[in-house]
This record gives sequence, structure tokens and C-alpha cells, in this order.
Amino acid sequence: MSDAGAPQPLIQLEGITKTFGTGPAAFQALKGVDLSIEKGDFVAVMGPSGSGKSTTMNILGCLDVPTTGIFRFRGTEVQALTRDQRSLLRRRYLGFVFQGFNLLSRTTALENVELPLLYRGESKAARRKAGLKALDLVGLVPWADHTPAELSGGQQQRVAIARALVTEPDVLLADEPTGNLDTERSIEIMELLTDLNRAGITILLVTHEMEMAQFARTIVHFRDGVVERIERGAAADPASPAPAIGATA
Repeated sequence: MSDAGAPQPLIQLEGITKTFGTGPAAFQALKGVDLSIEKGDFVAVMGPSGSGKSTTMNILGCLDVPTTGIFRFRGTEVQALTRDQRSLLRRRYLGFVFQGFNLLSRTTALENVELPLLYRGESKAARRKAGLKALDLVGLVPWADHTPAELSGGQQQRVAIARALVTEPDVLLADEPTGNLDTERSIEIMELLTDLNRAGITILLVTHEMEMAQFARTIVHFRDGVVERIERGAAADPASPAPAIGATA
């Protein structure tokens, strides 16, 4: 049966390899990664150090390009784009959250959230409106005028998430977002990410904690530069089977 009319995955990796260095010093970080991610999925990426998960996330975030293979985003072959085109794609469609909060210490929560829009050249009024909307999504409007030093670790990470959301991205890439938080704050952040996913944002999460990964719908395990297996997370529809490697997630 033909599937020509089937919708394309939001993200598709086909035979992705990545080699760093040349000659005897060359290191192949990725050895043929096949992975598809549907719009609206919540994907946790796991694997030991050196497994290739961070390299894959850098490619998905348009921060790096593969050595060989095809990376499609919304049907566009990203590896064929220029550096400037990839930068535009990143700013338009992607939001990033890291383990470190990376907030400016002398500015308020609202000003930190507004920063990506300042770089875009948005007006002050537009920045404030969008910044308050993003802070509302993470429940921090009452703390808009507080500096990072006046916020808890969990609140600081929420500000960082609001900053990632202020541009209204299609995909949120979160790299160990709970790594600097205690268990209670970590669960709060994961519940927030779950709510954002239910609201329609596709989430890609890198984590080494299975407890955090279980908040996802799909868990992708990397080992030795390839996808070792894919399984359903606790948030998956119980009636849907776990996706196969190389199939749509």
C-alpha cells in the first residue's frame, strides 16, 4: 500500500554520521542514525557519555551539520542550507533550555525573557507583551521584576524556559534541564514541560535520569553512535505500540 499521502514527520534523520577530526585522529561520533519525530511528540534522549546523544542534539538544533546523511526539518533538507539559513531556521522554529540557567544576573526575569526579541529588533512594547505572555506560561508573572538572585533554582529554570518560549518555537530542545535541581524542583520542571507538550510544543529532552525520561512519550536510547532502541515513556498512549528504529516516533 502506498503511503505517498501520509504526512511527513516534523524531524527526520536518515543515515546520519558525524566524524570529528581527520586521519588517524578522526573520531566517528555518529555511525548511521535513523530517527523520525512527529510534531507534538515528547522525546527523551538517553545514553552513556560518548554514545552520540549530544552530537545528535547539536545537529537537531542546527548548531552543527552531519558529515553524511539527510536531516529533514518540516520537509526541508537542513544540511543543504547555508549557515545563515540554518541560523534563521534555528531562531524561527527552535527554543533551547540548558542545564545552566544562563541568566543575566543584573537584569530582571522579564528582561531576561525579552532578550531573544531584543536581538530580533522588536519594539519595547512588543517585547514586554511577549515576555509577560511567556512568563505566564511558566507561572512567574508575579516575579517578573525580580533578578535571578531573588529566585530559587527552579524559578530560574522556569525563566530560562520562558526565554526559550518567547519566540513561540515549534520545538523545545532541553539539554539536562533538571541537572542542577533537587528532586522536587526537577519534577516541577518536568511537569511544566509536560504541560507545554500538551499545549502543542514538540519537546526533545536529553537526560541521564530514567525518572525524568518517563515523563516523555518516547524514549530513544543511544549507544556507540547509533540508536540502540526506542521505547514508550510513561506518558505514551497505552494503546499505541513503541516505534521501531528508523520509523516515525
